Amino acid sequence: MPLCVDPEQNEIQALKGVTDWRGKRVLEVGCGDGRLTRRLAQLGAVIHANDPDAGLIEKARENLPRRFAKKVSYKVGQAERIAEASEAFDIVVFSWVL
Repeated sequence: MPLCVDPEQNEIQALKGVTDWRGKRVLEVGCGDGRLTRRLAQLGAVIHANDPDAGLIEKARENLPRRFAKKVSYKVGQAERIAEASEAFDIVVFSWVL
């Protein structure tokens, strides 16, 4: 039986209430399989997502719809050593990581 997280879309409604994500450069630390990444892309964000688990990054890439290909980049990496540290981001997301 597959796990269905947030079928009522409460998370996306909460995210919409936080800010206007359209065109925002977002760093997502600990993206896992990309579930939240895809939701942020759906809201119009441009996301640089990382996770230390190479298998999860591979799964995230496989599950990324083509329409988000130019909005999302995935990298294997740790929060302590963010390769994009010299770049400017509008928002940093660190969710469901601990």
